Amino acid sequence: MKKFLALILVAVLALGLAACTAAPSTPAQTPSDTTSKTPADTSGGLIKVGIVNNPPSESGYRAANVADFERVFNEANGYKVSTFYSLKNDEQLNAAQQFITDGVDYLLISAAATDGWTNVLQNAKNAGVKVFLFDRMMNVDQSLFEAAVISDMKAQGKMAVQWLLDQKLPEYNVVHIQGAMGSDAQIGRTEPLNEQFEKGTMKCVVQQTATWDEATAKQIVESVINSGEKFNVIYAENDGMARGAVAALDEAGITHGKNGDVVIIGFDFNKWALREVLAGNWNLDVQCSPFQAERIHQMIQDLEAGKTLSEKIVINEERYFDAATITEADIDKYGIGD
Repeated sequence: MKKFLALILVAVLALGLAACTAAPSTPAQTPSDTTSKTPADTSGGLIKVGIVNNPPSESGYRAANVADFERVFNEANGYKVSTFYSLKNDEQLNAAQQFITDGVDYLLISAAATDGWTNVLQNAKNAGVKVFLFDRMMNVDQSLFEAAVISDMKAQGKMAVQWLLDQKLPEYNVVHIQGAMGSDAQIGRTEPLNEQFEKGTMKCVVQQTATWDEATAKQIVESVINSGEKFNVIYAENDGMARGAVAALDEAGITHGKNGDVVIIGFDFNKWALREVLAGNWNLDVQCSPFQAERIHQMIQDLEAGKTLSEKIVINEERYFDAATITEADIDKYGIGD
């Protein structure tokens, strides 16, 4: 019996030793090994970029802006890109936070509104995500972003208002059609005109947002016409809204442009809008350049190479054309879209 028990014990020990040595041993992972196995590795060495922008349907300007970023930020140029579009600031904020959670390397933002971004950008900084602003500024400390490649929206408004003052009209009764309220473009283009309203050099007939929408702008002008209120200037904060306003004038038989009763001012430099200026149907169009992607790409490549950026705020150089000076060559050189 003792010999039998001994034989069983020997067999058990032999099986145990076989189990311990059947598979080759592997070294335990260190914490650094574990953290390196992140989703970022699935990008195949591509730089991960999250882009938060307004939708291309917003305007001709935005369609050109979106196309510019798609041309530059793609796999062929070394980027893995995720994009979110919305005109709503809260939706943009949520998307930006999700991109941070997803572990992007860079976050590029054209904010729907200037306020509310501090916490998200601070979260990005804490997570090591580098932020670039494009097209529009936002109300945040400059330490929260690497650089901003933007238009000076207030300078655009000042150009338009100064041109209007230089026309020395007997009176200025202005229909002011605003863009999306709280956006950098709306704030910048509104402020210089508001200053004239406050001084009394111009009269505000109506000031109302059409949120960049052509049909809404047409409705606003139709309402003014139906009210019988006298006006001789339409200051629309983008080309699409100016086109809607002009449609209302045409239906009512009200002349406009170079030799008309109502001065028409738009913004953005769509080619079709500049052709309206050239034809004398509009009086003035102010440029807003949609091309920021290439400059941001160059900055990212500098950072990837370990260089320090030389500029924090890069302002697009912009201009205006009026019906008295514009040429076909100007449209070909500066116009956006078809």
